[in-house]
Amino acid sequence: MDSLHEMNYITCIDRENCDRFDKNKSQLYQDTVDETEIENALAVTYSRMWIHGTFDYDLAVIGGGSGGLACAKEAVNHGAKVAVLDYVTPSPLGTKWGLGGTCVNVGCIPKKLMHQAALLGESIHEAVSYGWEVPSPKDIKINWSSLTEAVQNHIKSVNWVTRVDLRDKKIEYINGLGEFKDAHTIIATLKNGSKKELTAKNIVIAVGGRPHYPDIPGALEYCISSDDIFSLGYPPGKTLVVGAGYIGLECAGFLNSLGYSATVLVRSVPLRGFDQQMAHLVTSEMEERGVRFHHKCVPLSVEKLESGQLKARWQNTDTGEQCEDVFDTVLMATGRYALTKALNLPAAGVTVVTESGKISAPTEQTNVGHIFAVGDVLEGRPELTPVAIHAGRLLARRLFAAAAQHMDYDNVATTVFTPLEYGCVGLSEETAIARLGEDAVEVYHAYYKPTEFFIPQRNIRNCYLKAVAERAPPQRVLGLHFVGPVAGEVIQGFAAAIKCGLTMEQLMNTVGIHPTVAEEFTRLNITKRSGKDPNPASCCS
Repeated sequence: MDSLHEMNYITCIDRENCDRFDKNKSQLYQDTVDETEIENALAVTYSRMWIHGTFDYDLAVIGGGSGGLACAKEAVNHGAKVAVLDYVTPSPLGTKWGLGGTCVNVGCIPKKLMHQAALLGESIHEAVSYGWEVPSPKDIKINWSSLTEAVQNHIKSVNWVTRVDLRDKKIEYINGLGEFKDAHTIIATLKNGSKKELTAKNIVIAVGGRPHYPDIPGALEYCISSDDIFSLGYPPGKTLVVGAGYIGLECAGFLNSLGYSATVLVRSVPLRGFDQQMAHLVTSEMEERGVRFHHKCVPLSVEKLESGQLKARWQNTDTGEQCEDVFDTVLMATGRYALTKALNLPAAGVTVVTESGKISAPTEQTNVGHIFAVGDVLEGRPELTPVAIHAGRLLARRLFAAAAQHMDYDNVATTVFTPLEYGCVGLSEETAIARLGEDAVEVYHAYYKPTEFFIPQRNIRNCYLKAVAERAPPQRVLGLHFVGPVAGEVIQGFAAAIKCGLTMEQLMNTVGIHPTVAEEFTRLNITKRSGKDPNPASCCS
């Protein structure tokens, strides 16, 4: 490299000369044909900027959700100077929220609270069977306004605690929409439209995603999504849920249990990516509770009537038949898209963006060595809050504490909070068979009777569990699946066992806690291959 080029990229050895550096960089691209030489030159330049202390931060995190915040706080614990940028673009309905990301504001937390509200309503009715004298059980109903107010008050308290935590840890919080100017420079557009520019040695993309709206008339104008339902200013009434993933089924489940009629349009299969036998049990339970399902259907349009109600039209993709009905609310749950388009990634040189807008980074590191990604923005990774948190913390330790541990994305437990919950960890039966072959897989299964269901005579036909294992000894467990009450609490402990290489012999030799639903895993002894009846004969023998 000649002295002219050397002089060009030495010029930015302090913050005030960055504008001059940008001009020289452009000249460098004009003067130099070899792209590798250019990138090496820029790497040297940025390295010299760091040596002279001209980066504003050791780490800048774009996105104030679970993964980004976890990464930022862990980095500070190891002495890094950190900034977090976060900005929420309002939903088409105009809903917006505070710091904390999807989970806190419009995801896991409000969803679980709504689910709990639904369970409590059911418990009030069941209490009568246990001897409780409840005045006029038929007149018991939910006050939607009171419910949403309580949920939002809790969320706002979490928003406040999160901001205080960042202040206490001396993490700079920038309430602005971040985009790349170059590989080390971020421009934040603040609420008032002004711009703030900052530089960082390392940058983490943790922008997550937002609900997708189908390209049909009336979708954006009249429909809501999970961004809106938890703060909806009016009772949702009769609701059409478009989509049968876990978000769609969870929303339809708690709405129906709260007393609002729910109908679900299923394009292909419910809970795509989950074990389909278990998914069928989940939807069967929902149907028995009154949720209506239209299978193999796609939405065509949503029209607002003079009455204020919404007329939705849809089509059966098998028969071509078109149907319509009138609803008070239409909730779109047709998937989510990653918020990468607004980041101006080409300016940073990040090229590992898939057609879906997600970033392909198996070890969280992009093709630009100091730019990383965590959370829902990653391609092919579980879109789960605990995954983002753990990956963010491990990344910060690798960057600032000389650690070497990477995130293990296998055998991550999760739960679908439908009226009868579904918890699982590991491989589905279909995936295990596809990978190993049917002859190499053994499936142990059983129906069971939760003790709590006896007196109120609740439906038990969908309470079921199974263990998917290797057929050859010692029969390592590949996956555990459970449909029933408190499924998340049940499956969490077994997830640790799966990580430790649990075998069927170990599971069968574990003494259960009686009477619990979790102990049913320790009682498994009937295989599907045997053809024996998996229904229990008694509860205590």
